[in-house]
Amino acid sequence: MSNEKLMTVLIGPHLSEKSSRLAERLKQFVFKVRRDADKGEIKRAVELMFDVKVTAVQVVNAMGKAKRFGRTPGRRQDWKKAYVTLAEGQDIDFLGAD
Repeated sequence: MSNEKLMTVLIGPHLSEKSSRLAERLKQFVFKVRRDADKGEIKRAVELMFDVKVTAVQVVNAMGKAKRFGRTPGRRQDWKKAYVTLAEGQDIDFLGAD
């Protein structure tokens, strides 16, 4: 897969209490990714974008919730998130602060 295509695999970081706790304790970061992305593509994309060594990737398909839009019942979009574990001594700084 080309570098241009790998740059579109990651949609962004998924920030929550759980993801913050995982990042601090286990060096495991959570990303929202494209629904058609597989583990290999996610690993290569993270290594390319953040210049780190990835040891493992776990993927979860999240189902969209049923919601109402005015009077019309609807559903939010399904999405995929990836739990990326980094090698020992590696870190990702999303804020860019030193």
